[in-house]
Amino acid sequence: MPPDLLRIAMVAGEASGDQLAAPLIAALKARRKPIMLAGIGGPRMEAQGFESHYPMEKLSVRGYAEVLWHYREIMAIRRRLTKALLTERPDLFIGVDASDFNLGLERKLKDAGIPAIHYVSPSVWAWRGWRLRRIARSVSRILVMFPFEQPLYEKAGVPVTYVGHPLADAMPIAPDRDDARAQLRLPPSTAAIALLPGSRVSELEWNADVIIESARRLAAARPETRFFVPLATRETREYFETRLYELEARDLPISILFGHAHLALQAADAALVASGTATLEAALARCPMVITYRQSPLTFALMRQMMYLPYVGLPNVLAGEKLVPELIQDDAHPAALAGALLTLLRDTAAQRRQVERFREFHQLLRQNAADKAADAVLQVLKK
Repeated sequence: MPPDLLRIAMVAGEASGDQLAAPLIAALKARRKPIMLAGIGGPRMEAQGFESHYPMEKLSVRGYAEVLWHYREIMAIRRRLTKALLTERPDLFIGVDASDFNLGLERKLKDAGIPAIHYVSPSVWAWRGWRLRRIARSVSRILVMFPFEQPLYEKAGVPVTYVGHPLADAMPIAPDRDDARAQLRLPPSTAAIALLPGSRVSELEWNADVIIESARRLAAARPETRFFVPLATRETREYFETRLYELEARDLPISILFGHAHLALQAADAALVASGTATLEAALARCPMVITYRQSPLTFALMRQMMYLPYVGLPNVLAGEKLVPELIQDDAHPAALAGALLTLLRDTAAQRRQVERFREFHQLLRQNAADKAADAVLQVLKK
């Protein structure tokens, strides 16, 4: 082993973390050689030379109720990984999102003298502030993607660097809508709706049916409308296709795309989006949208007790107002969702207002995130 080898341990717990970590790994490798990176990650990280010791899917569980079913297995993985890292003592640890898993691990490593960086802030702006105290005890530095997060951490005395959002770097400032529609073979007069029901089967279990029934109502009101559903994994595609069959909705003009969410959003006149990073993706594609989300009643009840913001979608958090309609949980039923989409399609002023603010968000978040994050990581090592 070369004496100047830089050893970095990383954990990304789901597909979005894998997507964030891969360009960070590439930026680190461009700045520092030799370097070895290992821990838990996904295919994008592995394509950059990362060595994953556990399947990332073991950590890809969302929602309080759902986590309870997998709690013992997840905690066993964390205990084994913690023991291994305390023995091997890497030069640095980077936890990418997955705060419920990573913060406890980061605290033990930091207490043992191993610098710990957390990349992607938990939603401290949406939840009670006690999480800031936990983060302060756990990390050597936190890298945040939204500008309003930086002063929260500075006030709490947590070393913080604002790096911007990688999606804003990856997506064009001026999306070519005509080209996107041409790729999807959409005639100019045809209305197109992008439907994004979630990125995991556990999300589709709560959102797919209501989104399909909403499309059915919208198609009845506007028969010329076409729908596009970008789904990135075989499991989510199979689940959605099964629900179309069981709901007798296969005659709807719905096209399932293998990924290509950016393309669908750039081509669409409007989108119905399950809350999460997909809402930011829609904003960066300049696609007017309605936000929805459903989850288990237990998870929702627990979340509602802890939330203090009046909205959940990232575009509304960035705007500081209800810029985009949100229909959540019991309010997210087909009649309401189809009605909200029809209203948005008719209200060109509301569409323009959303798109104008989305353009502002894009400029704000476009910061060359991977490069800034890599520089911040190496700065921690220097200290």
